[in-house]
Amino acid sequence: MDDIEAIKQLKARYFRTMDTKDWDGMRRVFADDVTMDTTSSGGGVVHGADEFMVFLRGVIGDVVTVHHGHMPEIEVTSPTTATGIWAMEDRLRWPNGAQMEGFGHYHETYEKVDGEWRIKSSTLTRLRVDFEEPSNA
Repeated sequence: MDDIEAIKQLKARYFRTMDTKDWDGMRRVFADDVTMDTTSSGGGVVHGADEFMVFLRGVIGDVVTVHHGHMPEIEVTSPTTATGIWAMEDRLRWPNGAQMEGFGHYHETYEKVDGEWRIKSSTLTRLRVDFEEPSNA
């Protein structure tokens, strides 16, 4: 498999493991020293894969999520590094019935570690967010 296809599959695993809450599987998509910037989604900047997993479980552990990534722009910059931009859409539903639909981009770097591609850094930018309060019916 070529590097670009491997990175596409890596990002697909990221989305699938997030939505299925497969936390162990999701942890494996990240470099140990990953930097995740979710500032534009109300989060912050988290350094370290284990730290990000704690953050993520706290924020969306009980939220039904659906994430889609589209139209990847991937550039392999060396035998062990790459960059990528992904258009994205996500939908979230909290236990109280509140819902969010968002659109934006992931700006990422990748690193090949022991022959496997990992996400090294990721910045989520938002173009639009639609939020619906829970109905009180």
